[in-house]
Amino acid sequence: MPHPYVLLSAAVSLDGYLDDTGPERLLLSGPADFDRVDEVRASVDAILVGAGTIRADNPRLLVNSPGRRAARLAEGRAEYPLKVTVSGSGDLDPAARFWHTGGEKVLYTTDKGAERAHALGLAADVVPLGAELDWRRLLEHLHAERGVRRLMVEGGGTVHTQLLTEGLADELQLVLAPLFVGDPKAPRLFGPGSYQGGRLRMVETRPVGDVVLTRYEPTAPGTGPLPSAADHHWLALACELAAECPPSQTAFSVGAVVVAADGTELARGHSREGTDPVVHAEEAALAKVDPTDPRLVTATVYSSLEPCARRASRPAPCARLVLDAGVRRVVTAWREPDTFVAGADGSGVLAGGGATVVVLPEHEDRAKAPNGHLLGR
Repeated sequence: MPHPYVLLSAAVSLDGYLDDTGPERLLLSGPADFDRVDEVRASVDAILVGAGTIRADNPRLLVNSPGRRAARLAEGRAEYPLKVTVSGSGDLDPAARFWHTGGEKVLYTTDKGAERAHALGLAADVVPLGAELDWRRLLEHLHAERGVRRLMVEGGGTVHTQLLTEGLADELQLVLAPLFVGDPKAPRLFGPGSYQGGRLRMVETRPVGDVVLTRYEPTAPGTGPLPSAADHHWLALACELAAECPPSQTAFSVGAVVVAADGTELARGHSREGTDPVVHAEEAALAKVDPTDPRLVTATVYSSLEPCARRASRPAPCARLVLDAGVRRVVTAWREPDTFVAGADGSGVLAGGGATVVVLPEHEDRAKAPNGHLLGR
């Protein structure tokens, strides 16, 4: 199921700490960055912090600018983003400012935590997730039941670590402050874990007052049937490549990208690429990869349209080419219609060969756009 775009936001010292061990909160950012954070808050549908952040910092998590709040209202949105927190125990201070400022609040917790939260009378919509916390269920609920499309996560380090290790973060906005903490007992931004984001892609870096903001996106594909944040990036790129295809009345315009498990792009291609009028996207991309490359067996092929199961122009359809290359994971935006081949089932061929096929219908309209003339649009 779809879930919100998840934006992690944090400020750290040069040696990677979120705070020191003193009684007062260490301010790592200055006025210019506080205003930038306020702007980001105003742009999202919800802001999430962990229970530890509520206990340690007692935050209000408001949009402070009257102008930005007025703009939200003018757009038909709530004055303040939805405030969200997560606590397995449900044991939180009912007097914390989180509950008594801003707009609506939601607490995600366990079944036992919900009993505790109700007993405390917390001023929030309490949503139990079962015997244990489940981040995917939480995000899916936010999207489906609360209409959250963009979620800003402001900490703490445990929450950031969990979202990154589960491959659920779409973006990291990291502010680097020009100071050192130097205390090994102080809280750090990230803890130990098996991180699924691979090598991050830097998309922006700029000074904001006396700090530096760097924005990153993950690049590593998901594993098995569970999509990662990076899966959406790579499939969007495949859809962009489809738009580069020379138009045809007898074949679809398709784009494809081959990506290694660590997020390295191995190759890309699109239908009718170069001088070959019948080459398919997956075929064009795979032809650019050394067939002995050991990364192929753990790679993912992203194709804007399901790889074909049958074709007249070549001996082997693209689904078979993918399997023969050793690839066992394919992400696509839509299933092949019966326009040219009745009963096409590339996904069935792939699954029969041991591959996992993930369909992300959020990208279907973009994938279909270059093919509108073939679909009666």
